[in-house]
Amino acid sequence: MRKPEKDQKWVFNREIEGEQAAEGVIRKILAYSDGMMCVENQFEKGAVGKLHSHPHTQITYVASGKFEFTIGEETKVVEAGDTLLKQDGIVHGCVCLEKGILVDIFTPMREDFL
Repeated sequence: MRKPEKDQKWVFNREIEGEQAAEGVIRKILAYSDGMMCVENQFEKGAVGKLHSHPHTQITYVASGKFEFTIGEETKVVEAGDTLLKQDGIVHGCVCLEKGILVDIFTPMREDFL
């Protein structure tokens, strides 16, 4: 198990080592280049993605589960198949209501994750 390398053409999830990002949250760095990064986050029920902001635009795809998300001043419940857009600098975070997986796409890549 390992982390992928930058600009790696093929990244197989089963070969990537996850790391604890927060209590009840496992993060897997998937494919990335300087301009973009894909990250999988596995959440246990009740886990919290604390409110934060960063200088990256982020799209989140809810692969499974149910989450209460806050983006800026709005809070909504999202579930499998939903997507969220978080512009750079906007405060956002979530609470996992049902165990699930979020897939995040960042532009540019998150150097702080490496």
